[in-house]
Amino acid sequence: MAVKRLKYCVDNEWLESKSGLYTPVMNPSTGEQIAEAPVCSKDEVNAAVLSARKAFPAWANTPIAVRTQVIFRFRELVNEHFDELSVLLATEMGKALEESKGDVFKVVEACEVAVAAPMTAQGYSMMEATHNHDITLYREPLGVFLGIAPYNFPAMIPFGWFVPLCIVTGNCMVLKAASMVPQTGMRLLELLYEAGLPKGVVNLVTCSRNEVTDLLKHPEINGVSFVGSTSTGLHIYSTAAGNGKRVQCLTEAKNHALVLEDAALEWSARRVINSAYGCAGQRCMALPVVVVQESVADDFVAVMKKLAQELVIGPAYDPATQLGPVISKAHQESVEAWITKGVEEGAELVLDGRNCKPKGYENGYYVGPTIFDHVSEAMIIGQREIFGPVLAIKRCKDFEDGLRIMNANPFANGSSIFTNSGYYAREFTKRTHGGMVGVNVGIPVPLAFFPFNGHKQSFFGDLHCLGRDGLHFYTESKTVTAKWVSPGESQQAKVSTWEGTINRKL
Repeated sequence: MAVKRLKYCVDNEWLESKSGLYTPVMNPSTGEQIAEAPVCSKDEVNAAVLSARKAFPAWANTPIAVRTQVIFRFRELVNEHFDELSVLLATEMGKALEESKGDVFKVVEACEVAVAAPMTAQGYSMMEATHNHDITLYREPLGVFLGIAPYNFPAMIPFGWFVPLCIVTGNCMVLKAASMVPQTGMRLLELLYEAGLPKGVVNLVTCSRNEVTDLLKHPEINGVSFVGSTSTGLHIYSTAAGNGKRVQCLTEAKNHALVLEDAALEWSARRVINSAYGCAGQRCMALPVVVVQESVADDFVAVMKKLAQELVIGPAYDPATQLGPVISKAHQESVEAWITKGVEEGAELVLDGRNCKPKGYENGYYVGPTIFDHVSEAMIIGQREIFGPVLAIKRCKDFEDGLRIMNANPFANGSSIFTNSGYYAREFTKRTHGGMVGVNVGIPVPLAFFPFNGHKQSFFGDLHCLGRDGLHFYTESKTVTAKWVSPGESQQAKVSTWEGTINRKL
């Protein structure tokens, strides 16, 4: 198969980069190169920013009902091309086809939230806030945003979390797609243009970190949305915020679940399997650690091993596959090194996913389901994000001990409890550090009309993505105080030191 040379997009036109530099785009299921993404030059990236800035005034002044119609049409086009997008995503990213469909569906869901903007983006007002004065609050777009997308959700994050709320509220965006998986985003952008998006409202580039650093300081960028590692997120947050940008950085996780002795063990284990091994563990809402009450830990581990061994491993685009490859050869080696590290730390390796080679796909980047038991709090495999299909079992005495173990982790994206006790479920909900909490739910990600609430070192910023937080992130408030002179009022009437002073005299 010929390697496809990809382009970048400015002003709704796909352009060939003049940098001469390209990043390989691989098929993780086979280990074969399928495309190459341009490493855009500084001038090419700057052209994308200036195009968005030029488009902003007209787009901001476009009635919101017209902007929502673009999102309506885009949603229909995504549904129309749903299977095509899902197979493309599975091919370049490596997540199983059913999971790829879920990734694409999240774009549809986000569009259904964005089209409510004529209601949700309303401000509020008060007549006669003080004597003869009315005050109104409006929500207005800021300008141009930079969206920096990761590789693990090539559809949902750039075209679900970023683009719909950004543009429906009147802003423009420069999207930095992940160079390892750019084709899904490129195809979605083509559909967005087909839906009627004007020139320059969304531009797409692929580039190196050097160009991204320049963008963080760019005077024409008003805000930054980022999803990625904590170290990179902290750098982006401090750099962009230090240059006066509004910033939201969604970063790493080491989500924990607590399984109490009263939980339905196999029922709970099946949900943990989906959470731990879905997307080959490459998602910030994966469940890589389960804290199990000691009295049922042996039984739980046995069930987990049985279910994990039943998973069908193979190419992502095969409908029968339940566990596909990881993104790259380098990441495969990294995950396998983490498994070796766990053995060296003294954890009990219940199931070893190293040297996983599905028949006919031996050159793909596969890591099989892995389970460690007796992972202590001191072991790094239970503290750091591995981003692979590796599950660590920590044992606890009781609810209080389990909660303490979970809250000691520096990350706090999500946390779950499996129990039939209403008391412990309520206590857990109240006291866990996790920003997204599951009660008998393995992946406690809320629907798009609620925000994605990472806490601690899983998030840097003030306003999260999606929900009301997302809408407020992409808008700023303006208050207007108005007073009109009545026909009989003297033009020479005395003016108070502040027109808005409340008249407290009854």
